[in-house]
Parts: sequence; structure tokens; C-alpha cells
Amino acid sequence: MIVEAILKINPNAKVGVRGTDINTCEIEWLDGTTPIPVADIEAKMTELQAEYDANEYQRERATAYPSIQEQLDLQYWDKVNGTTNWEDAIAKTKSDIPKG
Repeated sequence: MIVEAILKINPNAKVGVRGTDINTCEIEWLDGTTPIPVADIEAKMTELQAEYDANEYQRERATAYPSIQEQLDLQYWDKVNGTTNWEDAIAKTKSDIPKG
């Protein structure tokens, strides 16, 4: 996550990182990249983690929805039969796993 945070601050940064703990890792700034203070990287890491945590429902829904193949099949048969099985399946997943 250290490199991800650095690249969110400076998308053009060239950097090498050894270690996973921001307080003990070695950061090597490459090709003239201006170093970013550790405090700024740490703040961005906290922000990225909060964003990740807030979107947990999206990851859970992604695995709970019927497969694309199943959804297309439901949509086809809904159109043929005048039913709402596809909409019902999607609504159930959204109801079971509400937005955070």
C-alpha cells in the first residue's frame, strides 16, 4: 500500500520500496523523483484504507450477484415470459448487502 499511496500523491513517481511498514521500510526515490514526506504518505495510506473499508459492500455484492451468464438468462426469460426474476434477484442482493 506504500507504493499505491505514493502514486496517488504523485502518479509520475519512480520509487523502490523495501518493506511493508511505513515506519521501517526503505524508500528509494528514482530518476529525480522528489521525495514525499513519510507523514504525507502515511496520511494518504490512512485515506486509502478508509476508502477501501467504506466500499466493502461492493466487494461483497460482486460475489453475491448471479453470474453474468445467469443474469443474461434471467433477462431473456423475463422478456419472453413478462416476469421480473432478474430484477428480483438484483434487488435481493442489494437488500441482503446494503451500502455501507
